[in-house]
Amino acid sequence: MRNSSFYRIFGLVCLLLLFTAYARAEWRSIGNVTAVVEQKVNYAVLQTSSGALLRAEFYDFDTFRLRIAPRGEFETLPEFALDSSRDRKTPAVKISTVTDKVHVKRGNMLVWRLDKILELASAFGTKVAIAYNGTKVTIRDASGETVLETESLMFNDQTGQIKATGKRRSQIETYYGFGEKALPFSRDGQTITNWNTDAYGYKSGSDPLYQSIPFYIALDQGKAYGVYFNNTYRTTFDMGKSSPGRFSFASEGGEIDFFVFTGGKERSPKKVLADYSELTGRMPLPPLWSLGNQQSRFSYFPDSKVRGIAEEFRRRKIPADVIYIDIDYMDGFRIFTWDKSKFPDPKKLNEDLAKLGFRTILILNPAVKVDEGFPVYREAKEKGYFVRDASGNEFHGGVWAGKSAFLDFANPEVRDWFGTLYKKNLDEGVSGFWNDMNEPSNFPDWQLKEPIGAYHPAKTLPIDAKHTVRTSAKRSSDQSKVYADPKTGKKYTPLKLVNEEIDHARFHNLYGMQMARSTFEGLKKLAPDKRPFVLSRAGFSGIQRFAAVWTGDNTATWEHLQLSVPMLLNLSVSGVPFVGADIGGYSGNPSPELFGRWMQAGALMPLFRPHSEKESIDKEPWKFGEEIEKISREAVELRYIFLPYLYSVFREHEQTGQPVMRPLWLEYSKDYKSYLIEDQFLVGRDLMAAPVMREGQRQRSVYFPAGDDWRNWSTGEIHKGGTSAQIDAPLGVLPLFARVGSVIPTQPVVQHTGEMSNVQLTLTVITGISPDRAEKAEIWQDSGDGFGYKLNDWRQIKVEHKPGLIRLTRFGSYNGQKIGFIEALGVSKRPSEMRIDGKIVENIEIDEKRQRLRISLGENASEITMKR
Repeated sequence: MRNSSFYRIFGLVCLLLLFTAYARAEWRSIGNVTAVVEQKVNYAVLQTSSGALLRAEFYDFDTFRLRIAPRGEFETLPEFALDSSRDRKTPAVKISTVTDKVHVKRGNMLVWRLDKILELASAFGTKVAIAYNGTKVTIRDASGETVLETESLMFNDQTGQIKATGKRRSQIETYYGFGEKALPFSRDGQTITNWNTDAYGYKSGSDPLYQSIPFYIALDQGKAYGVYFNNTYRTTFDMGKSSPGRFSFASEGGEIDFFVFTGGKERSPKKVLADYSELTGRMPLPPLWSLGNQQSRFSYFPDSKVRGIAEEFRRRKIPADVIYIDIDYMDGFRIFTWDKSKFPDPKKLNEDLAKLGFRTILILNPAVKVDEGFPVYREAKEKGYFVRDASGNEFHGGVWAGKSAFLDFANPEVRDWFGTLYKKNLDEGVSGFWNDMNEPSNFPDWQLKEPIGAYHPAKTLPIDAKHTVRTSAKRSSDQSKVYADPKTGKKYTPLKLVNEEIDHARFHNLYGMQMARSTFEGLKKLAPDKRPFVLSRAGFSGIQRFAAVWTGDNTATWEHLQLSVPMLLNLSVSGVPFVGADIGGYSGNPSPELFGRWMQAGALMPLFRPHSEKESIDKEPWKFGEEIEKISREAVELRYIFLPYLYSVFREHEQTGQPVMRPLWLEYSKDYKSYLIEDQFLVGRDLMAAPVMREGQRQRSVYFPAGDDWRNWSTGEIHKGGTSAQIDAPLGVLPLFARVGSVIPTQPVVQHTGEMSNVQLTLTVITGISPDRAEKAEIWQDSGDGFGYKLNDWRQIKVEHKPGLIRLTRFGSYNGQKIGFIEALGVSKRPSEMRIDGKIVENIEIDEKRQRLRISLGENASEITMKR
């Protein structure tokens, strides 16, 4: 009996302890607003009943930031994703407390209740209302329409998790972005995970992948807004999957910190993207040579093989600018070394390739072979530059070099030091660098008895591994360094830089981006007269400031060709302009037809790089027979024809944040039919590609977005905006269309970008605009490398196009490619009259079949007129 009572009491105690633990683990709201503790010109800080602090801030004119510190203290860690080099505006905001009626639910009824509300009103019309009771946040545009409204802001004391839930504006709202995802084009009704993962051989529906960008653009009936969740932990988004009327985003730690981009008065997706890129940065203009054909394989070795590949491209007259040298060039996979049995004289190799017009790009990864005789490892170990395990010891994993230590790119000292190591390769004539395996990827102990899948935790660093960051959170204790504010006389001590330890759980998604940053900044210091080219497999928001990216280890299947366009479009509207996919598929063996179609599809993508693994067949174009070699050559030639246009669009990105590769809806947000088209894309504003991506297909349907008419680039045939048409697409044809009214710079085919200065430009005018319409175009020219273009070493040609009239205005002093010709697409008969600066033109070429008119043009010509 006594034993029975004991066990009953013991059981009750256990249940009580379990209940207490469960209660502690429950989610709870940040509570009600209890006080306004700070108020400045553009923000207010609020205290809540849970002890959390809330900061509501107009971060820029059309950008609102809501930041919540669950434990009552805001973090002071570096904000790696934000571009600190850009000047942001500080809008004056009227902050006031008002009383308003709000709906609340009691049972099954909605009733009114008076509630105290903090209102932040921007001079530009955007208003933010924060309810004191329940801390609901409502953001409205200048017309008073709700942009976004939160329902709950939650945190978990025990786990450190945080979560925000909001109302969808409507169930037809579509979402785009989130970077690199092998998911349906629009993200509505999906869940998203952000955790950089080495996902070799991923399939449609695989998530997460190599890149993590917690940003999306919402679009509903022509109106857009954007949200960026500024949290680097593993984050998840539920875009209406669990509850069709709601979206939510959550993190395993950190703060609720998100930016809302209202899209300005026009509420356009282009304005949203411009503001997001102002926040996280824009890619500086890349070197011109990097826009060319970049041939790669795992691996080309020895050096005679590299030379042979380059010579074969020139012999077969397939344009190319770059050849990659993968990891087999290293001595035992030690980074920054050469295997001298395979590459006895790297400098001579690069000199020989340069004579052929080729640049070389080398691969590196962040894992350093554990070898006391290896200087890179020894120095990094002595300086304490490696990631540590939870006990503080140097963490060891396994990558290509076997037992390896991982460089700690959270530490600015490590980034600076690593950047200096590129000097030897630069001196040897290497032009660019490829940062791979930087999720970071780890090869787990193959003796593990459990299956190892793509998402096994051992395939990266442990989440409790330790990194060192530099923060300015601490006040100096040196009382001799006390300063007085000259205006107020208030004394203060400055913040000092200190090192702080963080877990890998917080830094994991940043690791690859900070490696790319180290590489980019190092190259810029070592070769200040050259533009760095860095290619990175992993990244986070802001990666575009440092590197181009590609979609990782895809497969040679039609499914992956079809995936490539929506994946790259969503990366592009996530602020990353220089994107591509391994053409032909990294793993597996494509059929000749698949390879040819992939070359066509990739011809006008921002990054053009055929690449493949060791176990696959050779994938140079001539390996697939004469027909596919011809198709591949023509696809690459098409790219080189459009290089002046592509280069100008990259310059447009640097200035405006708009991507090179664009979904139709970005330019035509009022055309609802464009929202789900994922197998066509715009290049800049003026070209539209509709590649064939299905086996055996020789004709495809093409949609022409409403608002502009379009001409077939090959035939001149015109298509009305808002219509669809079946377009013939035999195996050798990429369906390509130009926007009526546009003026597109092209050039003759060259074998590499070094030959561009020897050829003249052609301005192709796309005829057919209405008499009351005028179009403008801009052509950008500079040396293609270096940073003189940021000073005065540039030329911009502005073009005005009206029916029957072209007017050219030149700005800048750079002596760039000359304009040699004007072509008019859509003209099949000789005009009654043409004049250049008032003088009659006699020599007019007409191609009736292709509907093209062509005339020679003097370099200084400024006005061309034509009468039909």
